[in-house]
Amino acid sequence: MVWHPALGFWIAGRRSRATLIELRKRKQGQGRQPWVGISASALPYKRTPPSWLKISSTDVEDNICKFAKKGLTPSQIGVILRDSHGIAQVKSVTGNKILRILKAHGLAPEIPEDLYHLIKKAVSIRKHLERNRKDKDSKFRLILVESRIHRLARYYKKTKKLPPVWKYASFEACGIKHSPV
Repeated sequence: MVWHPALGFWIAGRRSRATLIELRKRKQGQGRQPWVGISASALPYKRTPPSWLKISSTDVEDNICKFAKKGLTPSQIGVILRDSHGIAQVKSVTGNKILRILKAHGLAPEIPEDLYHLIKKAVSIRKHLERNRKDKDSKFRLILVESRIHRLARYYKKTKKLPPVWKYASFEACGIKHSPV
């Protein structure tokens, strides 16, 4: 048995590189491990806006506010600015990130975006379970998603991005009237 420090577990005998990569992929489903999410895009080294970009920072801020009023999330706004307007990094043009600009104008979402998407996923799983009551796998996945919601909410309360009295209630998220009986 040999301890493999990059993978974080013991390996019996000699293994090829391909086998080690497969073992590493298998471990990626686990939550708080250091090797989860190894792919990422590299940020540009230059922090100044490109010389060919002829749009001012006030125009970019106006565009961000306009898109937010249409109901787009900060990540959707970033994708539109990147694809349609050629602005790769809003921070290099304006000096602030999209969410900070939205907070300054009072247009920031009430709950953080990743928490919102997890709640949306839990609602869709719950609707699926109303139609398919015997779907055991979906019940299990719902438990996992809701535990992720609670963990993320605890973090956001600690960092004061959510009010301390905020609580996830599945019946309120679904829009189902909760009977006190």
